[in-house]
Amino acid sequence: MRLLHTSDWHLGRTLHGVNLHEAQTAVLERICELVESPPDGIPVDAVLVAGDVYDRGVPPVESVQLFEWTLSRLSAVTTVVVTSGNHDSAIRLGYGSGLFRDRIRMVTDLGQLDLPVLLEGSDGVRGAVYGIPYLDPDHARVALAGGGEPLPRSHQAVVGAAVERIRADLADRPGVRSVVLAHAFVAGAEPSDSERSIMVGGVDRVAGTVFAGIDYAALGHLHGPQAPDSADGSVVRYSGSPLRYSFSEQDHEKVVLLVDLDETGPARVTPVEISQPRPMATLRGRLDELLEAPEHRHAESAWVRVTVTDRVRPDSLMDRLKSRFPHALQVFHDPEGAVERTRGGTTVVSERDPRELGSDFIAHVTKTEASDGEIDVFAAGYEAAVVAQHKAEAQEVA
Repeated sequence: MRLLHTSDWHLGRTLHGVNLHEAQTAVLERICELVESPPDGIPVDAVLVAGDVYDRGVPPVESVQLFEWTLSRLSAVTTVVVTSGNHDSAIRLGYGSGLFRDRIRMVTDLGQLDLPVLLEGSDGVRGAVYGIPYLDPDHARVALAGGGEPLPRSHQAVVGAAVERIRADLADRPGVRSVVLAHAFVAGAEPSDSERSIMVGGVDRVAGTVFAGIDYAALGHLHGPQAPDSADGSVVRYSGSPLRYSFSEQDHEKVVLLVDLDETGPARVTPVEISQPRPMATLRGRLDELLEAPEHRHAESAWVRVTVTDRVRPDSLMDRLKSRFPHALQVFHDPEGAVERTRGGTTVVSERDPRELGSDFIAHVTKTEASDGEIDVFAAGYEAAVVAQHKAEAQEVA
C-alpha cells in the first residue's frame, strides 16, 4: 500500500504582505501531478493531509476555490483523507463531509476518532486510516473523558486518550496496517517561526511514544520535514509544509512523503522534493555592495530579507534595493560599529549643552559615535534656531 503524506498548506496565508495564492497553486499542482503520474509508476492509494489546510478559520474565497480544485483532481485518481489543524475552523472545513463521495474523507469531529477509512492497496495490503483533528485540550479533555472526570489539561493527555480509542478499534482488525493522522507538536521535533503556538499550561508537546503500536503516524503542525522520537516499531514523521512560509524556513527542502506499507514490517518513507516557485535569500552588507556585487545575482529573483550596514541609513532605501531585488520583503538598518548610548542623570533637555545634546541625538539616529564635524553642524543649527526664536519673541512684544 502506498500513501502520500502532506500537511500545512495554509491556503490564504501571506508572506510579509505578499499574496501567496499563485505560489500555493503551483505547489498543489505539483502534488496533484505526483499522484496522477507517480515517479516510479506505483499508484498512490491515498493522500493524507494532516491539518492546517487553511491559514485561518474564515479563508479567502480564492483559497476555498483552490482547495476544491485540488480535491477534485486528487479524488479523481485516489482517496483523500483530510483532518483539521489549529488554524482551521473544524466546522467549516468539515462542512459537507457527510455528503462527499467515499474518495473524499474529512475528519474534523472528535466523534470520528475511532472510525477509520478502510483501504485496500493496489498490492492487496489492507489498511485502516484514522484521523485525529487538532485537539484543543480545554474542550477535548471533557469530550474524551467518556463521562468521567475531565482529563488533565494537556496535549499529552488528550492525544493519548485519542490514540487509546484507536488502539481499541484496531484490536478487532487483525492483519490490518494502522495509520494515524495527527496535528500536534511531538517532543524532539524542531519548530520554525511560522507555526502558531499551541501551548497550554506551559506545555505544547506530546511524547512520540504516544503513537506506540501504530504503524505510521502522519503528523502536521511543524513546517520542517523531520522524524521525532517514537516508540519501537512505529514510524512517526512530519511532512512539513509544501511551501516556505517564513525566512526561518529558507533552508528547508520542501517535500511530500511517499509511505509504503507491506503486509508486515516497518513503513518505508521516501521524501519527494517540491520545487519552490520562488527561492528565499538573506543578505547583509553596505548598500553599494549589495547593489553591485555579482555574488548576489542569485537573489535577484528571490524573496529577500536584507540588512544594510551603512553608517547612516541611506535615503530611499527600499526603492533602491528593489531596483535590483524587486521581491525584497524585509529591510533592516544595522550600522557597522553601532554603539548603545545611555543618557545618565535627569537633566532637562532644554538645560543641556547643545554639543552634548547633538552628540546623543546623532548617536541615537546613526547608532555610531558622532564626529566633531557633525557636532559642530548640530551646534550651529541649534544656535541659529535659538537666535530665530528670540527675534520672533521680540517682535511679538513690540
